[in-house]
Amino acid sequence: MPWTTIEVEKQDKFFIEDDSDKSRVISYKDALYEALDQSMARDSRVFIMGEGVDDAAGVFGTTKGLHEKYGHDRVFDTPIAENSLTGIAAGAAMTGLRPILIHSRMDFLIISLDQLVNHACKWSYMFGGKVQVPLVIRTISARGWGSGAQHSQCVQGMMMNVQGLKIAAPATPYDAKGLLISSIIDNNPVLFVEHRWLYKTMGNVPDIIYSIPFGKGAVRRKGTDITIVAVSYMVIEALKAAEKLILQNISAEVIDLRTIKPIDEDIILESLAKTGKLLIADTGSKTGGVASEISAIVAEKGVHLLKKPVVRVCCPDTPTPASDILEKAYYQDSETITGKVIDLMK
Repeated sequence: MPWTTIEVEKQDKFFIEDDSDKSRVISYKDALYEALDQSMARDSRVFIMGEGVDDAAGVFGTTKGLHEKYGHDRVFDTPIAENSLTGIAAGAAMTGLRPILIHSRMDFLIISLDQLVNHACKWSYMFGGKVQVPLVIRTISARGWGSGAQHSQCVQGMMMNVQGLKIAAPATPYDAKGLLISSIIDNNPVLFVEHRWLYKTMGNVPDIIYSIPFGKGAVRRKGTDITIVAVSYMVIEALKAAEKLILQNISAEVIDLRTIKPIDEDIILESLAKTGKLLIADTGSKTGGVASEISAIVAEKGVHLLKKPVVRVCCPDTPTPASDILEKAYYQDSETITGKVIDLMK
């Protein structure tokens, strides 16, 4: 299968079109499936493990039927033993295989932190680069349907503190495929964060196999008055807000970071030099999260560019509620972003 690295720097639209196939539109979940399918066909060392990866639903459809196509030795269900399984996956990676471990909820990732943080992410450094750990951990974050405090967390901010770990958080189907392929071919542990509300979103996705570099954000919408830096699903809410802000004669530039470790610092500072105002939108909590890290970067390297204080739009520092009414108050959306921007522009 031909391999292509597509020039991603030029793309500035939410639904990204590729010149090779402008008419091909698929969903986020199908883009993930395609990335897995093509990667497994290309490299026999790639295998998938996790709870429910070979059941009828196939992790929201992202692994559906792959066990039939590639066999149960390459796509297999696992018991509820997250820490042990992470250790098994890390060991397999160190022997030359390329495992993809799937946590159907990000909450379960926390159980496996010993093997991930203390072992998988440290071995290459501890052995002077002679050991590689090409491990991908797919984890599904955020709100479901009243899932509550233990089944809907977004802890990507917590994971940014782990040395030796890369973190991808794609918001579009195009990026979901390209960044998952990049994660699989990377020789380091990668945490691949998927927001469950993105699975049904649609976008242009080439049918070829392609990669997207880590640490390279994208301008999804150009603007002149304020910079909105968004992560994961909040890219969609930021774009909705930008549309509403037009009615207020406010031009918002929306940046999709795509990966949060590493962070594309240049794209943030370049936009801030133009707008002078910054709002950061993340799906996680405010304290010690992704938005806090971005704020620190701006304080260190771009404080002279700021005309107003940085604003963060994140979830409150409380456990996630299960009540539908409380959920609506807890989760931030385009209305929250719009209101904060209008206040900031006064």
